[in-house]
Amino acid sequence: MVFKRRHKEKLIEATLFWIGSLTIIILILICLFLFRDALTLFSTHSFYSFVTGSLWYPTADPPLYGLIPLLLGSVLVTFGAICISVPLGITSAIYISEIASPRVASFLKPFIEILAGIPSVVYGFFGLVVLAPYLQLWLDLSTGQVALTGSVMLAVMALPTIISISEDAISSIPSSIREGSLAMGATNWQTIYKVVLPAALSGISAAVMLGMGRAIGETMTVMMVTGNAAVIPGMPEGIVESVRTMTATIALEMGEVPIGSEHYHALFAVGSVLFIMTFLINLAADIIKKKYRFKLEGS
Repeated sequence: MVFKRRHKEKLIEATLFWIGSLTIIILILICLFLFRDALTLFSTHSFYSFVTGSLWYPTADPPLYGLIPLLLGSVLVTFGAICISVPLGITSAIYISEIASPRVASFLKPFIEILAGIPSVVYGFFGLVVLAPYLQLWLDLSTGQVALTGSVMLAVMALPTIISISEDAISSIPSSIREGSLAMGATNWQTIYKVVLPAALSGISAAVMLGMGRAIGETMTVMMVTGNAAVIPGMPEGIVESVRTMTATIALEMGEVPIGSEHYHALFAVGSVLFIMTFLINLAADIIKKKYRFKLEGS
């Protein structure tokens, strides 16, 4: 019996190992496929002009593949989304975890999870027919399909991720820490922002980074509501101007380009930049998480 149990455990361990290894292998193959086609562009096109170019005109003669308008468009829309979603998300998580009654919390949590399951095309359609005309009228714009519209919709889409993970991080703090703070004479609010939030900071920072990753990688919504104008946005007036993101560019143009053409490889190069940005965001989240966890354990 002992031998049989050990054999079964070894089999389970080997299965899990190979499944994990297969995941890594698939990721490596995706990277090789992505970067192989991206690097092909630079055999005929200058790498410097790609990363510093201010014009994206792939159908011009000669074609111009400048990354800057697409990069700044993505950064502007994502930054606006994070500015909206992070304060709302963290305060909502605090309310659900620390303030709301169990009955209210049990109602809000499933509602937030439902928001996470709504398809992005539905958010895009809502932004196109409701939010964009409203912002156009309210701000007296020539069109409502601007970066601000995309930021608002991406903020709504990022909220479920930020709220859920932040709420889990806050709820995981042992009750003894709260009780100790209250026993020292701190009020409930002082306990929340001086004790609970610092203790949950690693989880909250991970939630923010994952929300940022969701925003920067979104395609359909920004393609429908940002106007798709491949121009360098002004600062700060660019928030009410039409922009084009990297994801929208790939989605709009990939279906129309001949396979193996220079334009085709330029889109892979844009995708490679997007992949690197997402990787760096996740890496930053991991570093922040480890840093604050070390501080808390050391204290």
